[in-house]
Amino acid sequence: MDEAERGAQLTADVLEERYGLVVDVVEPVHMGTDTINWRVLTDDGLRLFVKQYPAMADLDEARNAWDMSEYCRAAKLPVPSVWPDADDNLVTIAEGSAWAVVDEAPGRVTTSAMTVSLAESIGVVMGRMHRVLAAYPLPKRVQHTRWRTESVEDAVAKCDTVTARATRQGHDQLDQLRVDLDRRRTDLRAHSAALREQLPETLVEQALHADLTRTNLITLFNAVTGIIDFRCASAMPAWELGRAAFDPRTVATSTNWTDCALAMVRAYRSEHPSLPIQEVRACARIALLYMLFSFYGVTTAEYSLPRDAELDLKRHWTERQIAIRRVLGDLEGLEDELTVLAVNGGTS
Repeated sequence: MDEAERGAQLTADVLEERYGLVVDVVEPVHMGTDTINWRVLTDDGLRLFVKQYPAMADLDEARNAWDMSEYCRAAKLPVPSVWPDADDNLVTIAEGSAWAVVDEAPGRVTTSAMTVSLAESIGVVMGRMHRVLAAYPLPKRVQHTRWRTESVEDAVAKCDTVTARATRQGHDQLDQLRVDLDRRRTDLRAHSAALREQLPETLVEQALHADLTRTNLITLFNAVTGIIDFRCASAMPAWELGRAAFDPRTVATSTNWTDCALAMVRAYRSEHPSLPIQEVRACARIALLYMLFSFYGVTTAEYSLPRDAELDLKRHWTERQIAIRRVLGDLEGLEDELTVLAVNGGTS
């Protein structure tokens, strides 16, 4: 029995022991870097998604994330139901690991460029979620704000650090990576201070999903059918909105990326009109700063990903580089249009 077969058998044993479920099919799902994931079909036709946490996982944070997930589901958001175990726990301990079991949402994760219709659906769901979570207690976990607070020279120094790491790992496009990082150094020094100067002095902070990216949205026919993998952190709605609206893959690969971004913000605003106007206007600027100060995807070997997932992460880095250029070039016009949307409360 190989490792995958042992993992599948272990998953089947846990589901029977802790949930009273008899498994028919167990398939690995090669996504995510924080958990081992399985797709399960039970003998009575239930389709489930199972997450196995690594030994070093913070189980309090995992429990908090599932509690937030259930809170949002109770508010009629499209969130898959979490299965309680035999002792009514949302996270179960079995076979030396922590586990969680959820219903599988209809649809699939799509990482191609957004359509305007999908952007609108994401905006509606996010706006409702932010409105619902405004009443949720602030989580202890706090989303980093390097894009707002990290020194530019510290970020520039990371360019040297990741170059050295990529060299050790035998990165297969090292010359191109050096070009990318030279461009990042230049952008950080040339634009960071001016971008930060025009941010609002204070930004609303509340409980948020905090990882509401395309990989954590299940979609079907250009509509969001499932929100998964809550991170559950205190964060800024303008950051989460900007990060989603200016999705690097869409910005880098679609000629309609500005239409998608504005459609998402318009739909968001129609559901959550209380976010201050200046923060709606700033969401593009925040997204740009977030991309500039992030080095996620520049190297991949440390994640031990399957080949397809590794290639996708490398593509994410390249697309983010393109997205930075495009948002920088259009920022002034984007902020003017975002202001109009904010003032009109989501109507055009």
